[in-house]
Amino acid sequence: MSDLMLELTGIVKSYNRGKPGQVDVLRGADLQLQSGEVVALVAPSGAGKSTLLHIAGLLDTPNEGTVQVAGAELTGKSDRRRTVTRRQDIGFIYQFHHLLPEFTAAENIILPQLANGVSQSDAETRALDLLARVGLRDRGTHRPAALSGGEQQRVAFCRAMANQPGVLLADEPTGNLDPGTSDQVFGALMELVAGTGMSALIATHNLELAARMDRVVKLEDGVLVTV
Repeated sequence: MSDLMLELTGIVKSYNRGKPGQVDVLRGADLQLQSGEVVALVAPSGAGKSTLLHIAGLLDTPNEGTVQVAGAELTGKSDRRRTVTRRQDIGFIYQFHHLLPEFTAAENIILPQLANGVSQSDAETRALDLLARVGLRDRGTHRPAALSGGEQQRVAFCRAMANQPGVLLADEPTGNLDPGTSDQVFGALMELVAGTGMSALIATHNLELAARMDRVVKLEDGVLVTV
């Protein structure tokens, strides 16, 4: 596998393209993430952070530019190929946990593994191991409604890590938490990523959390600059 886990080159994204009122969100954004690198993405609200993450995660397509994941060019590939890459190589974390309310914490981590062809027993073992690593092994049988906000988000982290992706994309993962819980939950995320060789791109407004990552990039006028 290439040491370059994610590469965005010349990413352009506009809405209402070619029409009056065209909105240019990304104007040639470039980004490289090396294996094991954790990068903070900072920008004001509305600057295009979520758009950039969606393109990096193959949930959206750019008008121009290329997206490579683990050395494989994905721009213009079929929906099936992109879906397989998302399932196997990319983990997503959002500001809200989006856990399935009818399933337990452990089941929320087991389900994406089953969809990826992992056996029930192996999926259960990994789910419990991940929960233990974030201090929630004894909460595995609880449904999301019985968990605190910080616990719910830690379960969401575990779910994103379930299939051992090479790239982790997080959109304000502690944005709904109070400062104390935010710091604790971010620490749990960094512990999960440490030593895995995974690359992570984490959008955040919290400059203190950003400073704890390997480097910081800022989205300015549709392009990425190193802070």
